[in-house]
Amino acid sequence: MTDVVVPSTEVARRTIRRTDWVAENAAFIDCRTPGSDRKSNYAFIGPGVSQNSKQFINLSEPHGYNVGAAGMPNGVNNNLHLHFTAEVFINFSGEFRIRWGVDGKAGEYVSGDGDIISVPSWIFRGFTNEGPDEGLLLTVLGQDVTGGIIWGPSVLKEAESYGLHLTADNRLIDTVAGDELPPDVPLIKPMKQEYIDELTPYSVEEMRGRVTAPSDRKYSSRGLLCQSLPGGNGSLALVIGYGMSEDRRQVPRLHEPHSFNMAWLKATPGEGMLRHRHNASSTLLVKSGTWRVTLNEGEAEESVDLGPQDMLSVLPGSWRRIELLEAGDDAAEDGTGELLVVNAGDGRVRLEWAPEVVEAAFDAGWMLDPNGYLAPVAVLVTATEDD
Repeated sequence: MTDVVVPSTEVARRTIRRTDWVAENAAFIDCRTPGSDRKSNYAFIGPGVSQNSKQFINLSEPHGYNVGAAGMPNGVNNNLHLHFTAEVFINFSGEFRIRWGVDGKAGEYVSGDGDIISVPSWIFRGFTNEGPDEGLLLTVLGQDVTGGIIWGPSVLKEAESYGLHLTADNRLIDTVAGDELPPDVPLIKPMKQEYIDELTPYSVEEMRGRVTAPSDRKYSSRGLLCQSLPGGNGSLALVIGYGMSEDRRQVPRLHEPHSFNMAWLKATPGEGMLRHRHNASSTLLVKSGTWRVTLNEGEAEESVDLGPQDMLSVLPGSWRRIELLEAGDDAAEDGTGELLVVNAGDGRVRLEWAPEVVEAAFDAGWMLDPNGYLAPVAVLVTATEDD
């Protein structure tokens, strides 16, 4: 793997703190619809599906996925719409009622703090904040180019009555604010019923299988080579894809391609993941606790401390070490901190461990087998190769 050294200026640029968030309150065509007119849209990595050219984007370079958030006061709706690529909701606080179907009546799920919900592509979905005003729903969208969204027919019709139109090239036209309808680009029309009838239905039971609530998480005690070593005893719970796990029996709740994989990393203070690297774009999002991420090696080391709702985009190929400094008041009941790891790609993410980690793990009785899974040294050293 080619060495990648991340300078301090790049570390700072790729660190997105909660204080760096910039809201756009007119990101979508329903921004004047009563009950939906107090939404805030955030675009942290990539533009997401915002329909406003003025949307602020913290990091615009391609990662293989988009990361954003929806901020909505109590009682505010995000109206029914359809995505072409994966849309995953991460409930960072509050209570949200998620509904689906072209009329929103095919089913509902009430999401609580810590839930991760993967909504299938090509179905209409919407949600309402039924919890406190500070409720926060983060989103990860599949692919760099999502193709935009299709609004439910009723949403488009109501928006038109407030002077809002959407062009075929995904521009929001506000005639009330003085925008003129383009003469050379058609306006988006409601989806025809014949195509709506072809959309795949999802039952409540099927959708619950796409939710990973805190009670659904399964952490592995043998998921990483460093887990037997001081400072490396962080545990992974897979959510989407096989990701970084080195436990041959650990299975994610969702296997289907999303263009990214996702897992929870949990640790007690002083623990985490020892020095490693891999070839995928990666984003670390802090749910609870204070975490230190140290990049590079030797004299080139650069560290950044992240608190709740902070995130860091890590360059592919760069060495990184992750440590929980303190659990904090917002930590889990067992005194741990929680960090969400998002990596690009649908396949496994094969880790390269620093030489000192490999040596220490070997001395502790563990190594990786030829498939990249954790195995006892005592077993592997007795194996012979076929001629």
